[in-house]
Amino acid sequence: MRTWPLLVAAAALLALVATGSGRAGNRREARLARDATFTTAAQRAEATLLRVYYAGGGLWRKCNTPTCPTVNRDWGVDSLTYTLALRFRATRDRRLLVPLRALAGTAPLYPAPCTSASACSSWSDVPAWDAIALLDEYAATGDRAALAKAEAAFAFVEQSSVYALGACPRIDYQQAGGGANQLKTLETDSNLIKAALLLYRATHLPQYLATARAHYGAVRAYFLDPAVPLYTVYVFDNGQTCVQLPHRFFASVNGNMIWNGVELFHDTGLRSYLDQAIATATAVSRNLSDGRGVFADLQAENDIVEPLVEGMGALAGEHQAFAEAWILDNASAALSARGPDGSFGRFFDGPPPQTTVTAWQTNGGLAVEIAAASLAPNTVVRPGRAWAGAGLVRLDLTTLPATLVFHGSGIALVGTLGEQCCESGHARVLIDGHETFDATGIWQNKSSAELSIENTILFAWRWKTAGRHTLTFEPGIPNGKEGASFLHLQGYELI
Repeated sequence: MRTWPLLVAAAALLALVATGSGRAGNRREARLARDATFTTAAQRAEATLLRVYYAGGGLWRKCNTPTCPTVNRDWGVDSLTYTLALRFRATRDRRLLVPLRALAGTAPLYPAPCTSASACSSWSDVPAWDAIALLDEYAATGDRAALAKAEAAFAFVEQSSVYALGACPRIDYQQAGGGANQLKTLETDSNLIKAALLLYRATHLPQYLATARAHYGAVRAYFLDPAVPLYTVYVFDNGQTCVQLPHRFFASVNGNMIWNGVELFHDTGLRSYLDQAIATATAVSRNLSDGRGVFADLQAENDIVEPLVEGMGALAGEHQAFAEAWILDNASAALSARGPDGSFGRFFDGPPPQTTVTAWQTNGGLAVEIAAASLAPNTVVRPGRAWAGAGLVRLDLTTLPATLVFHGSGIALVGTLGEQCCESGHARVLIDGHETFDATGIWQNKSSAELSIENTILFAWRWKTAGRHTLTFEPGIPNGKEGASFLHLQGYELI
């Protein structure tokens, strides 16, 4: 095992000289944003959505550079539609209907459901993500064509005969017939529940509510962790057994299940649904935060945080004070992770991004500012400057296992996202001897945008006070989704 000791004073001073110009820009931005309210932060989030990520013509950019591909399909850019719709629900600003109508117009129209695995190339979660985006657009615009597209997207999965197979056919394979990895992802089923509930809201057809309840029961049977009320995202079904990949607690699917529980409570009057939503949200707050209680998005670029913001917002609407506090606390922290163009880094408690930012990374920060403005519009927030003086300490860590020992109150690990693009390659992370509760660790090679992005923050963690800490990196345990072991850290920022 290699240990990388920290030479605090000399290394930090040299790194600060080397990177001072970039941090100076962030310091200037922090001064400009000082004494802003959540209303101001939400206005800036809206501007970032429309000026940086929206390309016009009903298309989103996958990242914050003009050369990024433009699309209107699947979860990364769908998360931006969800965020724009969240802003519309908060403000009822009719100017936002223009892009929402355009997005509905370019959204895919799904064909008839599949009857043959060999002839069905679509993954099951893609239409489910798209259905929710279309239903958000329909709720805002009243466009019946958007509703029809949403119904077709939902039916494409629900009525196909190629996903609900295997040893546990109550939950869907991600790929038709199970594919090579035999994976079932809660990204499909949690989104189908949400889409069914939104369709029920739109049409009042009882079959949608019945379908939502059936899927909800199946999800709790197969994806719910046995010890804590959180949902892992992956189950492998080899045709004989169904086995969880434990402790992969995506923000998206847990947020969906919180929202679904609240909505099912409204639709059925059954208090158990609300109690289950509260239990999951409480577990998110307690277990998926860093040492300062700020949400730590340990997933790679294959997760989105906007649905978790919506779930917490739904509970705030049920007068759950802890959910409101979660939104406000994370919105306040995230302002320190906002770059000059308004894009947010993936880690709310990390430094501002200094490189390309993708839709998958930024949606959570944009959404949480919008949600906070709905709850506390006039609350003054002062972006923290904890990372303003942080400098990049260079290293070249590739051998596993390895240990990094340091003294500080926060650390951000830097490397190339998708270095060996675009999926297989991950490592376990232990903080002071304890593995992170979400056991993803660092899944460095997963790049949903199919880009290799240098100087990306791969992991960030903060504590309330400075002290001596140890990060231990262990080989990833190979599995059919995350693949083999991989880690290549090129530096870290320290506060």
